[in-house]
Amino acid sequence: MTKTPPHSLKRDKHLGAFVRRHGPIVHRRAHARNTFQSLAESIVYQQLSGKAAATIVKRFVALFPGKKFPAPDDVLKINIKKLRSAGLSAQKASSIKDLATKCKDGTIEPKKFKGMSDAQIIEHVVRVKGIGEWTAQMFLMFTLGRPDVLPTGDLGIQKAIQKLFTLRTKPSPEKMQRLAQSWAGHRTLACFYLWRLLDEG
Repeated sequence: MTKTPPHSLKRDKHLGAFVRRHGPIVHRRAHARNTFQSLAESIVYQQLSGKAAATIVKRFVALFPGKKFPAPDDVLKINIKKLRSAGLSAQKASSIKDLATKCKDGTIEPKKFKGMSDAQIIEHVVRVKGIGEWTAQMFLMFTLGRPDVLPTGDLGIQKAIQKLFTLRTKPSPEKMQRLAQSWAGHRTLACFYLWRLLDEG
């Protein structure tokens, strides 16, 4: 998906020059993935390199022959030991089991997300063991495509804001919120530019 920056970002005092230089930004929104798949993969990817996590996801899916990705019912039918054979830690295997349970019993209700605020969705999904605010925010940004998310706990965003505003130290969450006020309504897209800014060194 190509995201064209709005005028407010192009003219922003701090981010504008970078946005104008790079123009529209392309990112992949996970349209095809359901909530269970998206959150299960997010759990796997926590604190791992992309390559290592992708390998574990592939092994995890292979535990369920004939499935592109298992449903909560499928996961609930196998034990933790078998899940761990895919390379999952005991904690992550337990978290995925808990996610499957909560998706099946209605604790997690994706059909309600459309009518919920970002804060309400975060509160909703952090009920799952092993899912914290950062994982919930990535879900908002990359799966649901919410436009105004600022993940203040993301190290990359912290470093990018520190660089952009030439700060001596990484900013606190409160300071990040203040500095990002001019991006309100488009903070997800601003973050895509911030990650790009950091990648360029």
